[in-house]
Amino acid sequence: MKNCFKYLTLLIIISAIVSCVPQRKLEEEQAKRANCDKELAALKITSQECEAKLTEAGKKLADNLRQITGLQKDTSMISENCHRFVSKYDQLNQINEQLLDKYNHLLAGNAADTKKLSGELQLTQEQLLKKQDELKLLETQLNAQKKNLEELTAELKKREARVTELEGVLKKKDDAVNDLKKKLTDALFGFEGKGLTITQKNGKVYVSMEENLLFASGSTTVEAKGIEALKKVAKVLEQNSDINILIEGHTDDVPMTGKGDIKDNWDLSVMRATSIVKIITKNSSVDSRRLTAAGRGEYFPIDPAKTAEARKKNRRTEIILTPKLDELFKVLETN
Repeated sequence: MKNCFKYLTLLIIISAIVSCVPQRKLEEEQAKRANCDKELAALKITSQECEAKLTEAGKKLADNLRQITGLQKDTSMISENCHRFVSKYDQLNQINEQLLDKYNHLLAGNAADTKKLSGELQLTQEQLLKKQDELKLLETQLNAQKKNLEELTAELKKREARVTELEGVLKKKDDAVNDLKKKLTDALFGFEGKGLTITQKNGKVYVSMEENLLFASGSTTVEAKGIEALKKVAKVLEQNSDINILIEGHTDDVPMTGKGDIKDNWDLSVMRATSIVKIITKNSSVDSRRLTAAGRGEYFPIDPAKTAEARKKNRRTEIILTPKLDELFKVLETN
């Protein structure tokens, strides 16, 4: 009963202090929250643009491969036609020689036969000239298609080199994520399974901390055991300067009934994320520009069930670590 009276007295004192907070401070906190939301939206847009560029590069490469396959088939067909016409040309030459021989032998003979042979010879020569013209046209077309094929092959090699470069950058990013997860797992060995989990998905590392590890119910002040865990996280982040850090606060779906600065679950989630950012910057040399504090309120639950166990899972704070993609953007810009 004495303890309850003490807590009630403490709550009355806190409420009195919070109610005295100037309006200007409240507006500043709201402005900071708006800026955080804008920065989060910008990061999402950047990520979507990167994925769109990668998809477009893959489509262009597939189109070029289909064009080259078609040109190779056309070239093979033209080459076969060329060989066929050359063979016919040789046959016509042989016929022409045979006719010339007959013409010479019969020249002294029957005038009618001579005239007939002369007509046949003239017809054969005209056909031969026509076939020669067709052969030259086919050779011109073949040379043009060969040139086009060479140009497409050169372009394909360039694109293959770019794809290889992109794959190398993505592998470096994946290796960095794997290394970061291992470092965090080693640093937080004593905390895993005690309200803290470390997972890796979508090229990012997620450090998820349950409410009971960091905060008292409805509070935005990080408790001692939570500060200890955050200090270990901060030391790892301090040694990996090419990682962007997003702190996301999450609540359950039970409406807030408090007064003062915390009006609802949105306020609670944002203020908890901001508290964690301040602890990281206070206990390490992590550049503040790498940090983003965001509140998700109750709208991204792990478990949507309306049970006490589900709500406990949903009351959490996530530290989302993403490798910087500057090198990848440079490769995409060259395309």
